[in-house]
Amino acid sequence: MSKTTENVLLVPGESGWEIWSGPSTAALTLHSATTIDKAGDLTDIPAGDLLLLFPVKAITAVPMRVSSDDDALFADLAALHAERIGLRPDPMAGQLTDHFIIAREPENTALVSVYLRVPGEGDMPPRGPKSFDISARAFPVTGDTLAVWKELGRWVFALFHQGNLVYCQATSVTAASPDEDLAREIRLALMQLGLQGMEIEPTRVVVWTSLEITDTSALAKAFQPTPEVTPRPAPVLPDPLSKLLPADVRAARREARRKQNIMLGVAAVALIYVGIIGWFGYGLWKNNSETQALIKQAQEAAPEGEAYALHMAKWDELADAIELGNSPVEILKNIASCIPPNSGLRLRTADISASEIKLIGEAQQLQSVTTFNLNLTKNQDLSRFEWQNPEPNQSTRGWEFVYTGQLPGAQN
Repeated sequence: MSKTTENVLLVPGESGWEIWSGPSTAALTLHSATTIDKAGDLTDIPAGDLLLLFPVKAITAVPMRVSSDDDALFADLAALHAERIGLRPDPMAGQLTDHFIIAREPENTALVSVYLRVPGEGDMPPRGPKSFDISARAFPVTGDTLAVWKELGRWVFALFHQGNLVYCQATSVTAASPDEDLAREIRLALMQLGLQGMEIEPTRVVVWTSLEITDTSALAKAFQPTPEVTPRPAPVLPDPLSKLLPADVRAARREARRKQNIMLGVAAVALIYVGIIGWFGYGLWKNNSETQALIKQAQEAAPEGEAYALHMAKWDELADAIELGNSPVEILKNIASCIPPNSGLRLRTADISASEIKLIGEAQQLQSVTTFNLNLTKNQDLSRFEWQNPEPNQSTRGWEFVYTGQLPGAQN
């Protein structure tokens, strides 16, 4: 089973920031409530996916109607509307705008655009959030409702249609209970929405507060529904989450992605390097294994090799007796074939062994002796002998010669 993700929400409370946490599959619980009014001063933020809910005072909400029901056009239409009323977010400050659908009809859609002010010093928590949204979208509301609550010491209000946020605004009112100034600002907001063709008649007025006794008479005079006083509900993850992303967080994420890409590149190179080493190592191991196998085979065959070597040694000892080429008769036959026909050359002595030959002979003509000498040195069957053939001597009977042949390495 996969591990459940722990969500951590930073929520602007009545007098300071609150930290809520819990798994994705369960309701969030209050981790701690502080009196810190700057998110950058928060400490001991638990581990998990961090979501920062910007307070209402950090945004400007702009409701509008557009003559389209094509979601792909909403962003451009919202940007054109913002330019007409003088809202121009700094494009270098990150993603500071988003829009949400209030109600949809054929060729007519009610939207609310949200414009985030550029976060100032200390407005961002010490740990970079994974995502951002606004507090007015994090509290579950049903029907057409006017919700009033305190954020960081100031009263704020939000208008909802069928549970969807229509408009929200922070006021300068810091009184303990909602007063007439707050009621007047809410009435002005409702009038402005009516001029834009977005008639909102709250059927429920709710005041979220932790105080046991809260004076709601100013709201009761201004609005027909009787105000309800209840503790503020636990926040929930807005669905869908906004696309808000301040520049410093976006830059940090880009830097993190850059470092991650570098690490992935280094890891890939290291993996290739390890792979090459492994490949060569496997080759060496394979060669070593083959070598060891051959050595083992050689060791196993060693007794047979020794027996074969002994057999060959004995065969060599008997070679003079059993090989036809070493037979004196065969050698003499080869010598006789070298005598020129009808030359009158004859051998008086022929001492022949397998390794040495000595021939003493004579002939009437010198040419016969010379031809015999040449035939001896060219005979293929006698080529293993090294011949010593000195010049013949002339005698009263013609020409005498003494030729010797010896195998290389044989001793006299």
